[in-house]
Amino acid sequence: MPDEPRYDSIAEGYGLHWGPVIRPAAERLLDLIEPAPGARVLDIGTGTGVLAVEALHRWPSIEVVGVDPSSEMLDRAARDADERLELKIRARLSFRTAFAAELPFPDAGFDLAMSSFVLQLVPSRKAALAEAHRVLRPGAELAWASWLVGGERFRPDEVVNDVLDDFGFDPPEPAGRSGDPASVAAAVASTRRAGFRDVVGRRDELRHAWTPESYVAFFSEFDEASLFDDLEAQERADIEAAMLEGLRALAPEDLVMGLPVVYVTGRVPG
Repeated sequence: MPDEPRYDSIAEGYGLHWGPVIRPAAERLLDLIEPAPGARVLDIGTGTGVLAVEALHRWPSIEVVGVDPSSEMLDRAARDADERLELKIRARLSFRTAFAAELPFPDAGFDLAMSSFVLQLVPSRKAALAEAHRVLRPGAELAWASWLVGGERFRPDEVVNDVLDDFGFDPPEPAGRSGDPASVAAAVASTRRAGFRDVVGRRDELRHAWTPESYVAFFSEFDEASLFDDLEAQERADIEAAMLEGLRALAPEDLVMGLPVVYVTGRVPG
């Protein structure tokens, strides 16, 4: 997973402003799996640990190991787990700093692997899927979720970018995430090429209704935090006020974001 220093610096903003937005879509991945009692589960790219903690709530006898290259993300994950899990369940959760394509585990050591909104970020999805295959025992399952290429036009992005332009700042480059699978079929095919069988892909959509206030906070404290952190206090206040004014002029339906999602499941032969 790339840019771990960036994720270190935005861990708190991610936990506050973006993690809760994608959480419902991430947790839908758990509806597609059913780990056996006592199963050892690997959460690849665990981030702030949302999926790992929810899995332990659903199946309190399983063990979950969460890996992520960002130590700050893992620190946040550990704090949240301490708050949300009973001690006896918390003991079944551990975290390791690691990249998806370089997992520090022996072959065939896990009964299930899961990953939510990570495999579109890694430098090589092929390498990450191959590593997942390596650390899973024969017959074990993989389940992963990612954004798909596409998505609706989102008016709030145009508003905040126009405000930045008015204040003399270049708007951020369009979020053309080159790692997003082009289609459900492409996501399925890459999983099959990694050696998984019985692969199934499902298309869904994340829809989230922002408020003007929550979107400005997301934009200034997470999405473009590096820009806003360098602003003088008054300039930042002026820009945020202008963004709020523009966003409040939009219709409520314009503040609903829709992003296409793919869910993929497959099994290691054997």
